[in-house]
Amino acid sequence: MTQILTLAIDIGGSGLKASVLDTLGNMTVDRVRIPTPKPSPPSAVVPTLVALTRELPEYHRISVGFPGVVRGGIVYTAPNLGNKAWKGFDLGTALTEALGKPARLINDADMQGLGVIAGDGVEMVVTLGTGFGTGLYENGRPAPHLEIAHLPFQCGQTYDKALGDAGRRHVGNRYWRLLVEEAVGHMRTLTNFDHLYLGGGNAKRLVDKWELPNDVTIVSNHAGITGGIRLWDHD
Repeated sequence: MTQILTLAIDIGGSGLKASVLDTLGNMTVDRVRIPTPKPSPPSAVVPTLVALTRELPEYHRISVGFPGVVRGGIVYTAPNLGNKAWKGFDLGTALTEALGKPARLINDADMQGLGVIAGDGVEMVVTLGTGFGTGLYENGRPAPHLEIAHLPFQCGQTYDKALGDAGRRHVGNRYWRLLVEEAVGHMRTLTNFDHLYLGGGNAKRLVDKWELPNDVTIVSNHAGITGGIRLWDHD
């Protein structure tokens, strides 16, 4: 029986990452990464993704985590790519045509969560990277994506501005960690989660610096790739 291999792409505000997954969701090769082009319109990002994946092994389908709201392959928002050209852009079709394989898209935080959740009860993922991302799940099924990142958080700032990488560098790691703890408390009140997972490139800055509650776990940033296999579960 031929193994179905999945190209998984994680589009971030600072970096583009990709690998090829086997049928169990394990990476068959090391993740490759290059900086996100600046500026970051579709006309720059799509060719860069094609170049990024050119040296990867054969695959049969594509899963993409995108930093914004995407539905049916169409981009609705892309705040951390900072380019209005994304609104209404059919990224699913663009990648299918450029790479020659069927593509499915989901919000990047939602995809990371699919790589780590247990599938039991209400689970939430928060990603701490260029911005602040969230994904919410019930018994393993993703809820409609909520842009919590752009709600007011503190001192007139949104969660995205206060807890994203620029906000962290502005206030320093120590105070940023206190803000993360506060935000986790807000998420607990909002969702009554059974478990929350902290991922993204800056989650490592919390390790050994915060006595995590029993219902909070820090997870590898690789989940932004490995969660891609779950987009094809029903197939």
